[in-house]
Amino acid sequence: TLDQMIYHASSVVRAIDRALVVVDLPFGTYQSDPKEALRSAIRIMKESGGHAVKLEGGKEIKESIKRILNAGIPVMGHLGLTPQSIYKFGTYTVRAKEEQEAQQLKEDALMLEKSGCFAIVLEKIPAALAKKVAESVSIPVIGIGAGDGVDGQVLVLHDMIGMTHEFNPRFLRRYMNLYDDMTNAIGQYVTDVKSKDFPNDKEQY
Repeated sequence: TLDQMIYHASSVVRAIDRALVVVDLPFGTYQSDPKEALRSAIRIMKESGGHAVKLEGGKEIKESIKRILNAGIPVMGHLGLTPQSIYKFGTYTVRAKEEQEAQQLKEDALMLEKSGCFAIVLEKIPAALAKKVAESVSIPVIGIGAGDGVDGQVLVLHDMIGMTHEFNPRFLRRYMNLYDDMTNAIGQYVTDVKSKDFPNDKEQY
């Protein structure tokens, strides 16, 4: 919900020194009504202290993007696999593999830049297409599962450090295996409590 996004964004803002904080407008707060989109964006900026908002979609949300930008709020675009629309797709498979969808994505990227977006996220699309999009626009293009031909990369922290273990897309590189470490640690704690090994003499007052 909008309230939840504001809460989480506020926590992030309090923790940073110099990072750019971009806050997702949640599902249902911008898709159908540009006025509602603006109200949602204003609330995020005023109540969270974030620096920009991110919206998923292309030409279908053009008016919402324009209204938010006209109010002086920076907007980041998001194309390709758009998780908020997953029930329309029915699957998390790679997007824009077919020529018609790929062409639409390229047109949407140019539209986002022309409208005034300061950057675009491309999620889970063919690397060759992402490279073409990045070369066709002058604003930064950030990829998640979009190959190495873009300007920057995203990995979700919980996936990167291995807190999740059942999510295994091709683009995910795990730098830690925290799920196993946490499971083992908690299991050992339970064992030690049951055997009365914890707490020992040195661990009490």
